[in-house]
Formats: sequence, structure tokens, C-alpha cells
Amino acid sequence: MKIVVCVKQVPDTKGGVKFNPDGTLDRGAMLAIMNPDDKAGLEAALRLKDEYGAEVTVVTMGLPKAEEVLREAMAMGADKGILVTDRVLGGADTWATSTTIAGALRNIDYDLIITGRQAIDGDTAQVGPQISEHLDLPVISYAKDIKIEGDYVVVQRQYDDRYHVLKAKMPCLVTALSELNEPRYMTPGGIFDAYDAEITVWGRKDLKDVDDSNLGLAGSPTKIAKASDKVRKGAGEVKKDLDADGAVSYIMDKLKEKHVI
Repeated sequence: MKIVVCVKQVPDTKGGVKFNPDGTLDRGAMLAIMNPDDKAGLEAALRLKDEYGAEVTVVTMGLPKAEEVLREAMAMGADKGILVTDRVLGGADTWATSTTIAGALRNIDYDLIITGRQAIDGDTAQVGPQISEHLDLPVISYAKDIKIEGDYVVVQRQYDDRYHVLKAKMPCLVTALSELNEPRYMTPGGIFDAYDAEITVWGRKDLKDVDDSNLGLAGSPTKIAKASDKVRKGAGEVKKDLDADGAVSYIMDKLKEKHVI
């Protein structure tokens, strides 16, 4: 069985975020981590590898520094890493990103593709299902459990306060929740092996059946109107010399004024 896991290097929001003048994230200037939902998807693939002897290939699209998440994935147990990077791919929205990744995946043999539900830098949950549409694959989203039965994948799909059990014939695509599992740690030996391993690097020329008009910032139908790293708040209002009863009365009047009560 061959499993492909799509991961994304996202900003570590604890360190703050920075923006380019055009409103896109300045990814090169920020600390980065592997997206949590993607990491859970990787762990699910590694558990299937442990059980069935599957080959796990990890794919990411991003700046050259995104190689770091591939090596992290390989240190956890993935077999191969593929980085898709090219200047013409920069500034992509979900449509252009999914088009790019699908173009790369057409070069790979797979039985199962696993992506995260969504990335913490966008929270759209669109890229995984869009990849499945580009590749004409069935998709099961919001997976909280993944099992294999012969040529089928069986998934518990989270739904409000319960879950659905869905079954799809492979090849197919599954999007994983971060709650799916607890990802394993990298091992010391795995880290050494990962940094000795060769990462495959693909660019625009390696994408199959992809039109330039659907790539990068120019091929993104979604445009950012405005972006800010912080929500600006006013200075507020300070009232002095109020006794307890006066303070309570003032606060209650303000709550009524704002239709809170």
C-alpha cells in the first residue's frame, strides 16, 4: 500500500505573524511548525505503515525552508519527502494551492492520500477536498478514526455530537482532524537518517496537466482586501471618583446601551 500525506509548514502563531505589502503572509520572516491537522494525518499514515507495511511519502508546497517539515516527517518514520517550490507558485490561495499539489500528485502512485482538515494560517478546510476534485477521487473529511479493510478505507467522520462511519474504495482522499491521534516524537536515529536523506524538489515544470493561469497569486481568484497582525482596540473609557453603587449603575447602563442586557 502506498500512502501520500500532504503537509504544510505554517507560522508558529506564538511568535507573531508578519505580512507582505500585498497582504500575503511573509513566511520567510516567521518561525514555522508542521500544521497540527497534517501532523495527525501523518501519524495515521505511520500507524497504517506499522500495521500493513505501507510506504509513506510526504509532500509539501512552500518556500525552500519548508524542507524542514519534510525532514521532521521523515524523522518520525516517513519514507520519502517531496518539496514543491517555485517562485511562480507564491501567493497561492486554496484554488491555486490545490491545483499545484494535484499537479504534483499526478506523478506519484498512491492508494490513499491523507491531508489535514485545515491549516491554522487559513482555516478554510478547502484544499483537501479540492485536491480530490482535481484528481477525481472520493473524499471523506473530518476523520477521527481510519482503518483499512481490503481495498477499502473505513473512516469515522466527526459530525456534531456523533460520528458517521463511511467506507470508500481506494484510491481516495481523507482529511484528518488533529484529535485523530497523538503524533509520535521524532527519534534520535530518525533525525540523523532524515538529515542524511535526499529530498526530492519539484518546480513548475514537474506539474502535470496544470495551466499557468491557475497558479500562484495571479491564478488565485481569492484576493486579500486587508490584513493585520493584531486587532487594534481603542484606549477605552476611564471613570474616576465613583463609589460602588455608582460604578455598578454606570456599568449596567453601558450594558443596556450596547444591548448586552
